[in-house]
Amino acid sequence: MNNLFDDIIKEEQWITIKKINKGWSSDIKYYIETVSNKKLLLRISKIENYEYKKKEYERICKYSLCDIEMSQPLDFGTCNHGVYMLLTWVSGEDLSSALLNVGKSEQYRLGRMAGEILKKIHSIEIPLDQIPGNNQILNKKTKIESYKDSNVRIKNDDWALKFIDENIGKIALVLPVYQHGDFHPGNLILIDSNKIAVIDFNRSAVGDPYEEFYKLELFGIEVSIPFCIGQIDGYFNDEIPEDFWDILAVYVAHASLFSIKWAQAYGKDEIDGMIKRCENTFENYKDFTVNKPVWYTKENYNDTFKSN
Repeated sequence: MNNLFDDIIKEEQWITIKKINKGWSSDIKYYIETVSNKKLLLRISKIENYEYKKKEYERICKYSLCDIEMSQPLDFGTCNHGVYMLLTWVSGEDLSSALLNVGKSEQYRLGRMAGEILKKIHSIEIPLDQIPGNNQILNKKTKIESYKDSNVRIKNDDWALKFIDENIGKIALVLPVYQHGDFHPGNLILIDSNKIAVIDFNRSAVGDPYEEFYKLELFGIEVSIPFCIGQIDGYFNDEIPEDFWDILAVYVAHASLFSIKWAQAYGKDEIDGMIKRCENTFENYKDFTVNKPVWYTKENYNDTFKSN
């Protein structure tokens, strides 16, 4: 079995190699166990992705230095299968499942912890030559045009499209940071019963820190609203700037529509799921007549739930 990966194995024998079929990444992923009971994650992508994956691995190396629990980088290179990345495996429970089995105060506490972790990632200094240009607005406009031209549109999307068109200039005004790129409970692991570890950095990038939070609307609130509130509160240490809500609403409006177009590559079930999320988003933002979602309220999540 190991001879398939002889050009990757450099230290000790692998005794277990299991393919992982979970997730939307184009990477081929394997769970590995070694003779000394080390648990590893092997990610393989096409050789034409070498430069992109090299930058991703370099970012992961940076993230690994900022004192967070995460899938640690071990090795990177090329092999007969393409480009490979070897990381440590994080053992624990998928946070999206774990949140369903704890009370609201614990959900909120874990959310605050997640926000503090995200803040640490965003605090890493970016070299000047890695700061992106001013083409983010153009990229967003191109994506929304692809949604408008698609054959799957949500009813009554005019309000959201108008909101995006009138407010798109607000994005990318905050200083860029290193982004995780897909930060939500599905990419977090509960370890040791009360700590969170981060996995899946394959969408990492450099960009607007506020952009990271639209995933709460798409994937977070359906798991735990207290967690989502906690993530925002923890990230800002309870001092949320008003421009955060203004900018986040633009990202949410854009993502709720474009995700429908994105889902078309994955079949009807994914399209239907994104349409439902988009409809919920319209309700939460009252057709984008407000800049703060209705689910963010301190009514039930006050100082009692703050981390010590």
